[in-house]
Amino acid sequence: MKKTKKEGTPTIPLKDNVPSRSFPVVNILLIVINLVVFFYELSLGRFFDYYILSYGVVPAQFAAQGFTGEQMVRLTTAMFLHGGWFHVLSNMLYLWIFGDNVEDRMGHFKYLVFYLVSGYIATLAHIFYTPLSNTPLIGASGAIAGVLGAYLILFPRAKVLTLIFILVFIQIIPVPAVIFLGLWFVLQLLQGAAGLTQQAAPGVAFWAHIGGFVAGMLLVKLFARRKSYAEY
Repeated sequence: MKKTKKEGTPTIPLKDNVPSRSFPVVNILLIVINLVVFFYELSLGRFFDYYILSYGVVPAQFAAQGFTGEQMVRLTTAMFLHGGWFHVLSNMLYLWIFGDNVEDRMGHFKYLVFYLVSGYIATLAHIFYTPLSNTPLIGASGAIAGVLGAYLILFPRAKVLTLIFILVFIQIIPVPAVIFLGLWFVLQLLQGAAGLTQQAAPGVAFWAHIGGFVAGMLLVKLFARRKSYAEY
């Protein structure tokens, strides 16, 4: 069964240089839930496809039914499903690096609401782009894209230690967050535009990434607390 996944990008961030003032309990909880659900998926064997169909978001079904109770449940559960090891690990890496600081600035409860709302908007953006698709959408990276958009607004001068592959050479260099996240977003736009001509990577929901990132940038000021300290 084909699945539309909200994948991460090949860029490998390692850590940022912004210390968190509080323990990121919600961010860690989200990571744990995603991993627990993924390990449960692995245990399903031949029932895996049925599970994805039952709890992923199928755009054509949502377009036909609208915001029913079942579809609202799917909007949430789809954010915690993943299609493979690279899918889940790349998403959790991005969430681990960028989510703690966003949670620190928003507070625990507001961060959770922000994360979910960003994920809902990301999924709706994908449905708007592919309203006739019967391929289930799964993955956390629409919500994580919202976290990235918020991070860009809150910490544009931060540095992201990044693993870069140049031909046969590997380098680790600090990249300004505005460049790292800006290039990430431009890549999603280019791939999303390529999807209009069927040239994008198959099975990746680039418009969910775009929708989530823009949502994060627009919503961050509604959720973030006013800073009272110097930051990177």
